[in-house]
Amino acid sequence: MKVKFTLLFLFLIPLTILAQSKVNVFGGFESNSQWYLNDKGLKDEFNNPTIHPEDPLRSNNYLFLNLKYKNWSAGLQGEGYEKNALLNMNPKYIGTNLSTYFIQYKNKKIDVTAGYFYEQFGSGLLYRSWEDRALGINNALRGGRIIYKPTNFITLKSIYGQQKTGFEVSKSKIYGFDAELGLSNLFNYKITEVSIGLTYVGRDEKTDVINPNFSSLTNCYSGRLNFNHNSFYLSSEYNYKNKDAVIQIQNQIDNSLIKPGSALLLNSGYSKKGFGIDATFRRLENMSFFSQRASNGNTFNDEIINFIPSLTKQHHYSLANIYVYQSQPNVALTDKDLVKAGEIGGQIDVFYDFKKGTKIGGKNGMKVAFNFSNWNALGGTFYIYNPQDYKTDFLGFGKRYFTDANIEITKKWNSKWQSIFSYINQYYNKKLIEGTSGEIHSNIIAAEATYKFTATRSLRLLGEHLWADQDKKNWAGATIEFNLNSKLSLYTSDLYNYGNDVDYLRNHYYNIGGAYRKKSSRLSLNYGRQRGGLLCVGGVCRYVPESSGVSLSLNTTF
Repeated sequence: MKVKFTLLFLFLIPLTILAQSKVNVFGGFESNSQWYLNDKGLKDEFNNPTIHPEDPLRSNNYLFLNLKYKNWSAGLQGEGYEKNALLNMNPKYIGTNLSTYFIQYKNKKIDVTAGYFYEQFGSGLLYRSWEDRALGINNALRGGRIIYKPTNFITLKSIYGQQKTGFEVSKSKIYGFDAELGLSNLFNYKITEVSIGLTYVGRDEKTDVINPNFSSLTNCYSGRLNFNHNSFYLSSEYNYKNKDAVIQIQNQIDNSLIKPGSALLLNSGYSKKGFGIDATFRRLENMSFFSQRASNGNTFNDEIINFIPSLTKQHHYSLANIYVYQSQPNVALTDKDLVKAGEIGGQIDVFYDFKKGTKIGGKNGMKVAFNFSNWNALGGTFYIYNPQDYKTDFLGFGKRYFTDANIEITKKWNSKWQSIFSYINQYYNKKLIEGTSGEIHSNIIAAEATYKFTATRSLRLLGEHLWADQDKKNWAGATIEFNLNSKLSLYTSDLYNYGNDVDYLRNHYYNIGGAYRKKSSRLSLNYGRQRGGLLCVGGVCRYVPESSGVSLSLNTTF
């Protein structure tokens, strides 16, 4: 604590001097609080009612301040979790403390940062640090970063530091270097963009393993190519992680199973007015990467060095997010029915706008979007006992993890009415993805209509239904949302698991609430039930337990 307050004091000295000059000051405050209630009507699988935790009132709070003076910037963020963080957040977040701080100098050629910083190399498959408060992620690096641009076609980045975990940092050291060459600027291409990039990331962690069969330093390398010409684009990236101890279950370092990791990412597409197509292919093998090998980051999104989102459609309907896919970069040699060393698959997106005045488009036109994604385990040979080992086939497709095929039709009928219809077909292998049991086939339909009374007042109605052949079976859902004006909105919703085979688990997950906005501030209040399961943002998820209560959120910037 003395070190942190000393750093804060050193941070404030130049601010006191700069306060006498022209300084741009900005920041914000965010608070997310919930009062958890006993709920006798919400039962668990053992027919027990939901009860509130020991500390029923919990709150996550963030206060951040940034200053800019000419080429200098500085900032800090304090966080408070009182008495504890919201349920199933990282248990390292407790109490109130200084969380991050930085000071930065930047001009056209050089950018130097000391303190905590966020960065990404390429697609992030080797390194990305970012913050997402809804998921409890803040894996900033504490150390130093230098970005140097000697010309308009060369960008060099170097990083060094220790990764944030709670209010502390992990013991390992992270090194990184990234170089990008913009060939378009070098050769003065007018309509074609071409760039190549090279990345190195190293993690140095000394473990307690006696006579380890792996080096404390894990070296990772990556190369990428990006091409864009008129309406066509293509990008490719290959990543390699050298041999290291495999972490399987119970966060134990396996000193007898030493394997490399790799990732291949290909993306291509074509887009013009009214039509677009985008296809992505990815292959991952043993690509989980944490600042501490035996990390529990899989549970709390903690100490994750790289960024591996699920490449599927990010549905905005509640029932379409019950069986949501999570990327599978890990190794598991549990039994003959649960063996995996990564994933292989991809997705394709197609959209088409039927023009106004055409037979299908009608007076106001119509938009159609189609998405298909499919993910499998890597094919190969797996040895479960004496000793454990595996050998994958580079383009081998093993057992299927997940499939999602969906279509969305958006139709504007007139200046007041608009409707959206969606159909989604999913397959979810619960055994392979979650390590439990079951293969689930589901069909989902959703229909919504929005009526605009004025430019700022509207009513939105949504109905959705899910048919599933296993697990919790059928669901029905409905939402009513009323925007009174540009400042105030109200809503009510309900999800009903009416098809559950267990009668006391046929729960209603109802919610009622609203939000008020004024300038850069937003206040929202909600009462209801939270369905247990995965909460996902941008393809990254965290598990939230079932709960009931009142929640209040405030977000403001200045």
